[in-house]
Amino acid sequence: MRRMHPDARKAEILAAALDTARAVGYRHVSREAIAALAGCSPGLVSSYFGTMPALRRAIMSAAIARRDLTVLAQGLAAGDSKAKAAPEELRRAAAETLV
Repeated sequence: MRRMHPDARKAEILAAALDTARAVGYRHVSREAIAALAGCSPGLVSSYFGTMPALRRAIMSAAIARRDLTVLAQGLAAGDSKAKAAPEELRRAAAETLV
């Protein structure tokens, strides 16, 4: 594991979390898979994001901010409250990817 500035490491872990969600599905992300992709330990993922519900909230917030329709659509399909609170136009665009 390489040393990085904490903000850069957190951003890298979050990017890996989004990539993991796209690959395995938002509800199936794990600290272990995210850590493997980010090149860090699962404990470091927990250190930055806490519990799995908190990590999923961070993933969904990032998906909304980055307009990641794939992850947002997965969150909508899973009934995620943060996904349901996304702007309507974004929810509509994400829902179209499910068809």
